[in-house]
Amino acid sequence: MKSVTSSSENVDVESSQNNLMSDSTVADSIEETASSDETEIGETTMTMTIGDTKVNVDWEANSSVDALKELVSSGPLSIYMSMYGGFEQVGSIGQSLPREDKQTTTASGDIVLYSGNQLVVFYGSNSWAYTRLGHISDKTDAEIEALLSKGDVTITLSIN
Repeated sequence: MKSVTSSSENVDVESSQNNLMSDSTVADSIEETASSDETEIGETTMTMTIGDTKVNVDWEANSSVDALKELVSSGPLSIYMSMYGGFEQVGSIGQSLPREDKQTTTASGDIVLYSGNQLVVFYGSNSWAYTRLGHISDKTDAEIEALLSKGDVTITLSIN
């Protein structure tokens, strides 16, 4: 018994095979992109430690954060912070970074650049012209306040 396939059935089969191949190619391409993204992210992930407590930070995508990462890429940077105003810790970075200051109302956990050379981490709120650097994402307001409001602290930035 011989199987007979019409030309329209042939087109359907070929079309399905082409779709499968292109889906597979797309999946391979997505997988390659994901692995290269993971490598890039892994190489440039900057971490913050407040005293002895490591905190997760969602860093902004701007030239100030890029410059800070570049500064930290040669080794950890410890910044001695002083309490100020009852709502923030402020410390000198030791050099000026690019600024993109905008009038901002901060919230607990916000990390900003002030005057181009001061790192500020908030456990309260303030309104001023700052460059946003990031936000502590894994602590509650109460936990952030407990870390920052009991006296001067040292913050260490490093690249993992």
